[in-house]
Amino acid sequence: MTTSLITRLCNVAMKPGTSMSTSLITTRRICRIFVQRLDSILAERRAIRREAGKLRHYLPFTTAKIYEIQQRATEHRRTEWEDVRTVLAAFGRSLVRDTEGLANGLGFDRLCDLLAVNIVERETARKDGLADLADLVFAYALEESATRRGQACNDGPLFNACQLATANFLKECPAHLLPDPFAPGAPFGPKLPPTLSIVGK
Repeated sequence: MTTSLITRLCNVAMKPGTSMSTSLITTRRICRIFVQRLDSILAERRAIRREAGKLRHYLPFTTAKIYEIQQRATEHRRTEWEDVRTVLAAFGRSLVRDTEGLANGLGFDRLCDLLAVNIVERETARKDGLADLADLVFAYALEESATRRGQACNDGPLFNACQLATANFLKECPAHLLPDPFAPGAPFGPKLPPTLSIVGK
């Protein structure tokens, strides 16, 4: 059922003349399905590990059995886990780079509508000059802020995709090539002062 739904969503997104709004909506839906699938695998793995936890009372006699159960938990749906993470990270890379030009194509207000950004935070983002998809979704985590009601935890589907892509980038990129995220103008660094220029007479 889920796989066929993803296939249908992909078909919708790949139709000629598909609007950017539809593209973003289908991307969010696909990412949400993948995140739910990862969550279900994690829940099943935790359930298996709980079996090992019950045997800890009988250590050291259950050491081998505990190890066996933990290995089973680690291997549980491993191929699916890795495949889903790979695809989700690919979506994340595309979103961080905004390869489809969604931010410019949709405009700030429409983008915020589709991302369910809270009205108050939307205005703050507008004043701060956040018009970049990666800024709204990942760096400032405003996706679905309208439904989170001020909760710090963000579990938006696009946020999860970008987070996974960023984690992979940090893991794979040589350390000397990594940018400083706290440098001036970087996502977590101080903002650069505005560029001033003399207006001609």
